[in-house]
Amino acid sequence: MKKKNRMKVLSKVLIIMLATITFSCQDTTSDEVKDTTAAKKQQNFSKISAAASSDLARRWAPVHYKDVDATGTYAEGGKSDYLTAINYDNDWNGENNWNNLAAYANSLAAHCYYSVVESNTHWFITYAFFSPRDWTDNPLLYQLDQHENDLEGVLMIVEKDGSAYGALKGAVTVNHSDFFSYVPAGSSYVSGLESVDGTLQMRDYNGELHPITAQESKGHGLKAWPQHDIDGDGIIYYPSASGVAQVPSDNYDNYVEYKLVNIFESGGLWDQRSNTELFSSPGGGFKGNDFKTGGANAPWAWNDGNDGVVQGGEFATDPAKLADNYFDGVGNFSRNYTDNKYNAAAGGIVTVYQNCNYTGYAIALPAGNYTLAQLKSYGIVNDDLSSVRLENGYKITMYQNDNFGGESVVITGNNSCLGGFNDKASSVKISAQ
Repeated sequence: MKKKNRMKVLSKVLIIMLATITFSCQDTTSDEVKDTTAAKKQQNFSKISAAASSDLARRWAPVHYKDVDATGTYAEGGKSDYLTAINYDNDWNGENNWNNLAAYANSLAAHCYYSVVESNTHWFITYAFFSPRDWTDNPLLYQLDQHENDLEGVLMIVEKDGSAYGALKGAVTVNHSDFFSYVPAGSSYVSGLESVDGTLQMRDYNGELHPITAQESKGHGLKAWPQHDIDGDGIIYYPSASGVAQVPSDNYDNYVEYKLVNIFESGGLWDQRSNTELFSSPGGGFKGNDFKTGGANAPWAWNDGNDGVVQGGEFATDPAKLADNYFDGVGNFSRNYTDNKYNAAAGGIVTVYQNCNYTGYAIALPAGNYTLAQLKSYGIVNDDLSSVRLENGYKITMYQNDNFGGESVVITGNNSCLGGFNDKASSVKISAQ
């Protein structure tokens, strides 16, 4: 994905010190006061229940276009492009899904796997669509491109606004080994470390606007519609309100309901991560022994290789980090998770930013003391921090030198530009006030 170049915001102030001085530096502009008030209000939202989680997933589940190609040796008359369950053949064995497709070609019931991760201010909903084959109709590429099992998906970023289902602000899709970002009309989100790739189109379905996504045939890369679209034959899938998983009537079926399946349900995909017949390791790489070995991953292993600060798997396991780095203009944004079954230790109560106005790279830190070496282990560069967000009730003390030496500043609230301490921090301490 194309990276967006940034000019580092520099603001250097000469401070003559006779001794080490500790001072408080809390931004109290009207925007910051408003932001803090909103944070306190939104932190009072109770954690969503399991039942409400499924409703939330249904509310923002996409209308999904699936292109179909019926030609080619491995097309199975188009069935190789249908959506279905990972255990469509009644087992969780990843090494027989390619070969079993022919026997189950007329019973490929549509499924979509989802998970909901929650922070103080947002819900992050991952949707994943499975096909037993990632295939090609070019014989020269059979051994290079084809592999058993394919799972691609999309992350919906939903801001809590006091309503039952919040407001959809942005989306990031998985298109093979590249992520693409989108915003719906009216969203405040703009390009951050990654450029926004387009508009997330919406469609009325059962009286609610749903995002529209699409997958290409054969390789099944996923983007916002119409960046991928149906070319000739193809199927349009809709989220089922009643939990049914329908089978397409043919390659041109324009209304097929898919069943939403919670990744964290008992015995489900997350519980299968140690299943050595399905995954090569709990890290999430699917097994497969037809043509190219492996090649597909579970959401907790999805990776855009050129993302820098966002690491492999954090698409699902630390989605607030991905959103905070991919987009600017996110407004009140907490990196403190109230429900993250992938990784309870992810996130943090203080987020430090490379540039003023909460832009540039964004790194969340838990409470603790951080020397320069420890900051670097998180991807933070020396003398490079310019703004900071804090959860209510916490403070960060920044030090000019490593090992908590030299001039220091205590920050007790969101600060959009550090003024005299801009680009000066070499170590920090984070604690409750």
